Amino acid sequence: MDKSTVTRIGVSGTGMIARALVLLIARHYKDMQVTRVLTRRPLRDVADFPLNDVLTNSLDDLIDNSDLLIECSGDVCHGTVVIERAFSAGLRVVTVNAELQVTTGSYLAGKGFITEAEGDQPGSLAALREEAILMGFEPLVYGNMKGYLNHNPTPADMAYWSGRQGISIDQTTSFTDGTKVQIEQVLVGNGFGATITRQGLEGIPSTNLDESAAVLGAMADSIGQSIVDYVIPSGYPAGGVFLVGRHDRVQQSALQYLKMGGGPYYALLRPFHLCSLEVGKTLRRVLGGGGVLLNNSTTPTLGVAAIAKHAMPAGERVVRGIGGFQFRGEGLIIERNPNHVPIGLMNHAVLTRAVEPGQIITFDDVDLLPSRALDIVLQQRRAPRVLVEDLPMLAGLGGAPETYAVPEAAHP
Repeated sequence: MDKSTVTRIGVSGTGMIARALVLLIARHYKDMQVTRVLTRRPLRDVADFPLNDVLTNSLDDLIDNSDLLIECSGDVCHGTVVIERAFSAGLRVVTVNAELQVTTGSYLAGKGFITEAEGDQPGSLAALREEAILMGFEPLVYGNMKGYLNHNPTPADMAYWSGRQGISIDQTTSFTDGTKVQIEQVLVGNGFGATITRQGLEGIPSTNLDESAAVLGAMADSIGQSIVDYVIPSGYPAGGVFLVGRHDRVQQSALQYLKMGGGPYYALLRPFHLCSLEVGKTLRRVLGGGGVLLNNSTTPTLGVAAIAKHAMPAGERVVRGIGGFQFRGEGLIIERNPNHVPIGLMNHAVLTRAVEPGQIITFDDVDLLPSRALDIVLQQRRAPRVLVEDLPMLAGLGGAPETYAVPEAAHP
């Protein structure tokens, strides 16, 4: 194939998603080539990375040798700096970084092309939504599945499951304590103009998806707006996503014949999400001119706040927010909690006041490390906001030094 027709793919991140993704592109996408992979670690420490000849510590090198960028570092502050640099070079960005999307993604969505990829639950829900609408369904509930939930797991348990599953302790913790599902659902809610029924979502135990879908569908109807939520399945597999929709009454008999039940709420299940293996579908979409699959929109109404897991005194140092043992994330309505600190900003912070278990952390409670991401969040909070009740219901929204340094050091 003529090299001029090959799209140069740059990747930010060297974790599990990045590893599987570069192998997928190398073996199955002949019109694409991974040309650079940015890492903040010494190159010798990632020598076992696939295609290690394209590894770089230089953000300039990444940008100069890419036609399209995939941000999958999982880091809010780092990813924000990388994406802004990509936009300054006119690059489009695909992310597998919902944490970034719900923290700085709305600002970034107003500055350049950014879309979440299919594969993780938010992108999978976005793809399911497109299919549902094409079939005539009106989406009422965007649903996630949570196989296990423990708001305050112990370090010992998380170390055990981290080793057993082959992922980091912080990832294991953020999955277990519910932070990740809150982040994912807030991203979907902002992207598609949906809301939540209460702080932290319902998260209902479920032994039958159709019955749970009817309960959630009725909740959406009762408030007159589509919602995001999740279920905790028992007796049937978790791991997928689902959508609850309504259809034209004239289709009721046909849908019943097709084993969809008698309505008025119909559950569409996508029983898998294959993470990095599905990112290629979004690359094809973007390169083919298909547009944004999902982002946090430029007018978000939902956020993910840091919630204290236990009592802590003033002066306590916070190593990390997402995936740590001091805080977890909960989805909330921004207008009702305008001073909350996004959990994505809670790394390397210091508490300025004592906090109690279950407390929402505000900017008055913590001294945050300066970063470009923090600058963006504070800028957004100062901007005039649209009241939640003024938003249209069911609105479809879609709509540095050469060697990279830690973002905080670049923004004192």
